[in-house]
Amino acid sequence: MLTLAIDSATEACSVALFDGERLVAGDYRTLGRGHAEQLVPMIAALPGGGRADRIAVALGPGSFTGVRVGLAAARALAFAWGADLVGYPTLDLVAAMARAQRGGPLAVATTGGHGEWFVASFDAAGAVTRPLASLTPTEAAATCSEALVAGSQAEALVAARGSGEALPLLPDARALPLLPPAALTGEVHPLYGRAPDAKLPQARP
Repeated sequence: MLTLAIDSATEACSVALFDGERLVAGDYRTLGRGHAEQLVPMIAALPGGGRADRIAVALGPGSFTGVRVGLAAARALAFAWGADLVGYPTLDLVAAMARAQRGGPLAVATTGGHGEWFVASFDAAGAVTRPLASLTPTEAAATCSEALVAGSQAEALVAARGSGEALPLLPDARALPLLPPAALTGEVHPLYGRAPDAKLPQARP
């Protein structure tokens, strides 16, 4: 079965085509911005235009625009191709990539909004031991006790804490087979990781 993986939730943008767990082709770029312009051409450049039986897409958290760009592309292609659609949390993929390098329990810290970081912790098998939260750097340093920290803010968290090992990683769709099966879900909805900034107006009494 062919699987197309799409990850545009962070400053990195990546796509990959798998035959089973074998990587057929992939592309990875650190963009910062411009995911909407780059993502579809990256998919189209894959063998067969990236057409697959299943599509796996990053749900976030991360950039609001990046998350929605990836989901929109995945949903449109799944509809056009009649493909199955699954999603996965961004921090779970970063954790899986870190475990492949070091193993053992770890925390993940990535860039959030308004100066906060998205953080979560995982055991050696990839199960979540501390659920996703959006914390200030001070709160994250006090909360995450794992020696190994991965993610875009790993170095900053280790420095703030004064101890540990940092793996500065961004998610990469080419690492999809490293994810534990439990990380994949058929509930494909954005995972923003924090409450929205805008609030609905309150009804007048």
